[in-house]
Amino acid sequence: MISPFRAAAHFAVLVPLVFAAPVMGQAKKKPASSAAAAKTDSGPWLYRGSDVPQDKAWIFGELPNGLRYAVRNNGVPPGQVSIRVRVDAGSMNETESERGYAHFLEHLVFRQSKYIGDAQAIPTWQRLGATFGSDTNAETTPIATTYKIDLPEASASGLDESFKLLSGMMIYPTLSDANIKADLPIVLAEKRERGGTDERIDKMMRETVYTGQLLATRSPIGTEETLTAATQDSVRAFHKRWYRPENTVVVVAGDGTPEQFAALIAKWFSDWPVSGARMPTPSFGDPIAPRDAIKADGAPVGEVKVAVEPDLPRSFSWAVLRPWRPVNDTVAYNQGLMVDRLAREIINRRLEARARAGGSYLAAGIEQQDVLRSVDGTFVTVTPLGPDWKTAVRDVRAVIADALKTAPTQEEIDREVAEMRVGYTAFSEQRTLQASSALGDEIVGALDIREAVADPAAILTIFDGARPQFTPANVLAHTRSQFKGAVTRGVYITPAIGEADETALRTALAEPVTGDAGSRLAYKPIDFKSLPAIGAAGKGTVVATGIPEISQVDFANGVKALIKPSEVEPGRVTVKVRFGGGYRAFGPNDQANAAMADLALVGSGIGPLGQEDLDRITTGRKMGFDFAIDDADFVFTANTRREDLADQLYLFAAKLAMPRWDPNPVLRAKAAMKLRADAYASSPRGVLERDLKWIEHDRDPRYRAPTPAELDAATPEGFRKLWEPILSMGPVEVQVYGDVDLAQTTAALERSFGALTPRTALPAEKAAAPYRVPAGSDQPVVLTHHGDARQSAAMVYWPTGGGTAGLRESRQLRILSEVFSNRLLDRLREKLGASYSPQVYSTWPTEFPSGGSILALGMLEPGQLKTFYATADEIAADLIANPPTDDELARVTEPLRQQIARASTGSSYFMLMLEGATQRPELFGSLRSLMIDSTVTTPQAMQALAAKYLVKQRSWRLAVLPQGQTLASVGASPASGGAPATR
Repeated sequence: MISPFRAAAHFAVLVPLVFAAPVMGQAKKKPASSAAAAKTDSGPWLYRGSDVPQDKAWIFGELPNGLRYAVRNNGVPPGQVSIRVRVDAGSMNETESERGYAHFLEHLVFRQSKYIGDAQAIPTWQRLGATFGSDTNAETTPIATTYKIDLPEASASGLDESFKLLSGMMIYPTLSDANIKADLPIVLAEKRERGGTDERIDKMMRETVYTGQLLATRSPIGTEETLTAATQDSVRAFHKRWYRPENTVVVVAGDGTPEQFAALIAKWFSDWPVSGARMPTPSFGDPIAPRDAIKADGAPVGEVKVAVEPDLPRSFSWAVLRPWRPVNDTVAYNQGLMVDRLAREIINRRLEARARAGGSYLAAGIEQQDVLRSVDGTFVTVTPLGPDWKTAVRDVRAVIADALKTAPTQEEIDREVAEMRVGYTAFSEQRTLQASSALGDEIVGALDIREAVADPAAILTIFDGARPQFTPANVLAHTRSQFKGAVTRGVYITPAIGEADETALRTALAEPVTGDAGSRLAYKPIDFKSLPAIGAAGKGTVVATGIPEISQVDFANGVKALIKPSEVEPGRVTVKVRFGGGYRAFGPNDQANAAMADLALVGSGIGPLGQEDLDRITTGRKMGFDFAIDDADFVFTANTRREDLADQLYLFAAKLAMPRWDPNPVLRAKAAMKLRADAYASSPRGVLERDLKWIEHDRDPRYRAPTPAELDAATPEGFRKLWEPILSMGPVEVQVYGDVDLAQTTAALERSFGALTPRTALPAEKAAAPYRVPAGSDQPVVLTHHGDARQSAAMVYWPTGGGTAGLRESRQLRILSEVFSNRLLDRLREKLGASYSPQVYSTWPTEFPSGGSILALGMLEPGQLKTFYATADEIAADLIANPPTDDELARVTEPLRQQIARASTGSSYFMLMLEGATQRPELFGSLRSLMIDSTVTTPQAMQALAAKYLVKQRSWRLAVLPQGQTLASVGASPASGGAPATR
């Protein structure tokens, strides 16, 4: 049964997901019960062997040829139909000589088939309104290949055509030598772009953790040797063996009737011939301890590995592995999983509390996963603060050892149960908001783990029925079961040679440890009623916005709020608070303290509440507190619900009115940033993440990433000195959209944001600072990375504009950029195979009169940089000289129209479009013209825009090259040679 899971802790992003599998949130397997199966073996195919209440919205069926399907009506978003075709064949179905074939076949199926001409899949789906990459896509995992089509505004004819196309792709793909030759460079480009450090770590992890199993050697991307050796005969043999109706499930959810969907499936897939006997799925193997495994509590310690990666932070991960076995997905089984999860949540909270207090590790956590029908594992990941990894591992193991020895308190259990229940409740309340695409993916996920699905209300009922099992003794038993297994395996990643060896790793995992009872948290309930008031409540004044469903409320202190009640979003409320001046508020030497805010500002507390207190006061509540920095303002965001809204607003307002300055979150953020500083240089994408904003803003020092020396010099006192005045700055805009009552929301705003003291203004010299943009040049700015010598990135920027007066032009520029993107994709991917996914974006800041751009980006081999720049220049020059065709525009404007139509059904659309509207009220009026501005144009208008903005002399370029290489050495023209930018 698929269940909702609470989001990971904020610092979890710092821990490498070294054991992550393509299918997440999977359930632990236990032996199937034949008695339970006997009672439930005659129902819908997904529920055979299960007594989980059937989700009656889904209709299940089977065709005579063995193909199974699941169909349902769903109106979110209106008009869309989502189709999933899942073939039970992935990389673990390959022989040694076929490695990479399952994924290669995914590409070839899109290349050409019975009803789709050569390289016509992308334009064909675009004409139906589906955007390539987001609405039309596919993925191959070690166990399956899934084709995904999200068809907006699906008409009867469009649906029929889509099923026709999909049937041809599955049953009759044109697997010719010519198509293999055409698609091979694309697949190899994808392999190259995913290569480098990440690929190396993934390979080492798989080979160590899954030793002796197929998963150890069956990465979906395959090997260059097997891919280049592929022929039409060998690929056709793989297709014939595995692409069979009895291996296929078609899932359809959307704005139509189940009967309509079932009829289309029968019409186009019933004639799929069954040829020969079905090939049995190969054995994926079991985890088995080696002969020299060291005896240890729970599971013997087997294979371990030390990986030296100079650019990566230290990370020690280990797994207690058990054989995967299918189960009967019963209510009792799922309730047992809920107790398992409860046990892990208690340990994870203890681990997090110990990290917050300072110590040997930055972050640590445990999780259980069923990985690709290969293992049922309990995974532990630790990020040491320094080279003393042994102490970090021992400290984490001590917390776990205490949980294995002594039962938790009932107070600890009750706290986690309250947290879990709010997640299940929110999932149930918001089920009607779930998009058709997510519903289709849910069925695919159930197929991956061979389990059923349940209505969220049924899941909540099952959870409530498990409450008698949430006892200290039972939680202790479930904790112990999760740390027993056939073998324990682990990997230590370190930047330093000689810091560890395999003997030391095995000893660290096997030696006895004393339980750390001090990691247990005392229960101290906190109530919002005990907190100090923000101030005297301020009366709000309603101001017309010109949009009937949106109300603006202004307060005498300068705060302005936008409220949009929605009756179609039950249980969902989104709150966004924008304040201050964003990057404009920083000085030229504030890099370290500015960058640490993402991890430290919220954690440093409010008023009398530290980070642990904030966790306690929000227990059992749906509340959040995310923070971000934009060019023009700072942003708090949260997803909440009506009953928690008033307290959510209080937390946000209290952060501005009475900030607390605990030092530990700052010190922890500082340590985190130092650990990951070198990792940015391990790939072109990492370098862009670190430096792109800085380069885009013409090396404005406020956007530069801090150096290690600057981080070393940062202190909690310096952090407070920067941020305390920033938190007192205005203007303040609050957006509250969703399932709210206007009067209640206004009253809550009056007690929170209306009670703030008047905000100070951003200093005039900072407010008036120009938005810096690099000057045009054909000499690229060059950055370097330390990763794979085959990886590089190339960009071309054409400056455009900004401000609200040019909003219509900015929307027309998006059309132009999409035309450009299609051409770039066709040239670099489909024809040259030089880049897997080149893209073109258009940006247009409404807060500034300049700063917008059209950006072309490609990930390539270094030797292809000259090709990229030349191609981008040629496309730009042609758009200036010749208008695009009507078909090109239709392939862009129809998907854009349908994207906007879908997005406008949710509150998040209005929230995004009206950010800053209380300061720039012209945004209200421009909302009405968004659809026309974004979808109605002419070839001549596009040509005029190209002539205005796509001028080579105004453009500037950027390249990210492997260290030691130059533009001249990789074949760039002499005019393109540029000195590397220094860090």
